[in-house]
Amino acid sequence: MLFCHSQPESYHQHSASYISEALAPFLKNEEARLMAETGAKRAPFQYILCAATSPAVKQQEETLTYLNQGQSYEIRMLNRKLVEYTDISSKCVKSIVRVIFHDRRLQYMEHQQLEGWRWNRPGDRILDIDVPLSVGIMEPRSHPLHLNTIEFLWDPVKSASVFIQVNCISTEFTPRKHGGEKGVPFRIQVDTFTTNEHGEYMEYVHSSSCQVKVFKPKGADRKLKTDNEKIDKKTPQDREKYQPSHNTTLLKECCPWPDALNLTATHSSCSTPSPVYYSSPHLLPSSSPQNTQQWLHRHRFTPFSKLFSSFSGADLLRMSREDLIQICGPADGIRLFNTVKGRCVQPRLTIYACQQQTGNQPPIKPGGGDSKFMNVYHALYLEELTLLDLSEKIAMLFSITPQQITHIYRQKPTGIHVLVSDEMVQNFKEETTFIISTVRGNHLHSFTL
Repeated sequence: MLFCHSQPESYHQHSASYISEALAPFLKNEEARLMAETGAKRAPFQYILCAATSPAVKQQEETLTYLNQGQSYEIRMLNRKLVEYTDISSKCVKSIVRVIFHDRRLQYMEHQQLEGWRWNRPGDRILDIDVPLSVGIMEPRSHPLHLNTIEFLWDPVKSASVFIQVNCISTEFTPRKHGGEKGVPFRIQVDTFTTNEHGEYMEYVHSSSCQVKVFKPKGADRKLKTDNEKIDKKTPQDREKYQPSHNTTLLKECCPWPDALNLTATHSSCSTPSPVYYSSPHLLPSSSPQNTQQWLHRHRFTPFSKLFSSFSGADLLRMSREDLIQICGPADGIRLFNTVKGRCVQPRLTIYACQQQTGNQPPIKPGGGDSKFMNVYHALYLEELTLLDLSEKIAMLFSITPQQITHIYRQKPTGIHVLVSDEMVQNFKEETTFIISTVRGNHLHSFTL
């Protein structure tokens, strides 16, 4: 289904010409600067976010851009004529735009963080596409399970623009939502793919990203004004330590996001893509070199993908810790060894839970001829001492989704029911045992420990 504008062809030609002329001075300066910095060939694509960069960023740091919650911002996707790139054979390419965490700690907790946001904002999305304003894009899609991701097709021969809306704010993911707490930075990343021999958009081409912070409506304008005033008060010598502010933000080339290879599918297919956390995290000896490459991308070892291009899963599994350190360096070598061997982080808390036996369920007898009945307990391993983590583990135990759990209570010896909170989970003792009972109504569940 086509969602792009229905203007005549002359409109697109005029629009493309207008964008090219308007961006020509900017592109000339930016490309010259990038070539001087990297000394590398031009990237196959360039993306420009139409939002001003902050002037309060030091010279050696990454640019920072402020956005307003829910406001539409344009991302211009520049065609291959402007960047002199002609190696793409397919007529269209697929781009996946996502809002991700800049902080590495939050990246590893992304699933829990997004699920918590979904609970607090039911029916909302973190990232939306403003289709009426977008030009030159086809088949825009936003999957209901991936709240922070949108995707679409576009013709690289023509200039195209997509307008995005970020609906979350940076302070929603801080420990305290008020009291002047600084918000966490996000990244806006664009991963682009072309078709393979089967016509599927699975051939990775290019990735770019930039760092942003999202404020409540008009908060970004006030923050940018404050930064400008702060810099204006500094001496000329101190100002030289900071980057000049630009009216637009150039996305810098980066590694592909690990989920990107799992989320891509044929644009004509209606099948549901599987989230990355449903795939196996382990590298198998039977993995082909192609599967090994995908595994490396998925676990953020893209810089070493060319080095291990001919390695199968068995080849990597045979390598020792010292071998990988020598090849990849101490930090990445240790991380690659631990990931290859499937070493898991030890849980912070282990509790044992048993489902309460109902009247029509026969009790379970132990082996060995013992006539006594016993309850079978399940181990719940909590990596994060939060109510959200506990809810997810209970949901897995009862084969339901976390969204179906409305409340979790703890029944005290006196018979009162206390609502479980993060603080209560943090004070659970190691290897505490619970018998869980459930109350169901309208497909929602309340649990009592």
